[in-house]
Amino acid sequence: MDATTIDLCLSLFPWANFRQQKGAVKLHTLLDIRGQIPSVLHMTDGKVHDVNVLDILQPEAGAIYLIDRGYVDYKRLYQLHLERAYFVTRVKSHTQYERVYSHTVSKTTGLRCDQTIKLTGLKAAKAYPEHLRRVGYIDLETGKRYDCLSNYFSVPALVIAELYRCRWQVELFFKWIKQHLRIQTFYGYSANAVHTQIWIAVSVYVLVAIVKKRLGLDQSLYTLLQILSMTLFEKRPLEQIIRESESIQRMEVDTSQMSLFDA
Repeated sequence: MDATTIDLCLSLFPWANFRQQKGAVKLHTLLDIRGQIPSVLHMTDGKVHDVNVLDILQPEAGAIYLIDRGYVDYKRLYQLHLERAYFVTRVKSHTQYERVYSHTVSKTTGLRCDQTIKLTGLKAAKAYPEHLRRVGYIDLETGKRYDCLSNYFSVPALVIAELYRCRWQVELFFKWIKQHLRIQTFYGYSANAVHTQIWIAVSVYVLVAIVKKRLGLDQSLYTLLQILSMTLFEKRPLEQIIRESESIQRMEVDTSQMSLFDA
């Protein structure tokens, strides 16, 4: 789960208050990383803090929620725990805790610690009275250290670290929709017009992703989006349109190659 802001011109969108001279709406997204399809989408103005969205989330028992430090609110996290859901996030730098137990780790994998901890801050300990798990990990490629916090004790420590790295996929989702869908320029200036255009854009993404998965297509989502936009009103099977598009692309590549010898 994460959120992204979509910038708006405050003079054209006066209802989208964000900063003194800047407007924005915020798109809160819960992405199912098994299929790259959003499970929850919620739009607010730019001032709404990310953690507030946890109040409208209906936790699914057994699900693992991958969240950034912006969502660390121990009362809300404890509610996830009571709903028998798991979470993986990062430890805030000022977090007060004491180590209850340390598990052995293999440092060759990048792990630095696997600890059972108890929060000692007055408010934090009251909000989350049970033990938590702290996993320290160094990314062997970048050298960056991550201190993960979780209530998931039954999996190896390296799994916790890898799960948190999967959170990056929602960032890629935001990058993709901003680059390839029409949510940078809007056709209307009201809140309803902006929200409708964003919903349409995300619906297009979801439909193309479903088509790609169900038909087992190798093409990227961007390629499929380009093909569909060119053949929007053609009444032909989608597989046929994609095959013909591939044939045309191969012919264009072949004819663009210069011959070394005359025929």
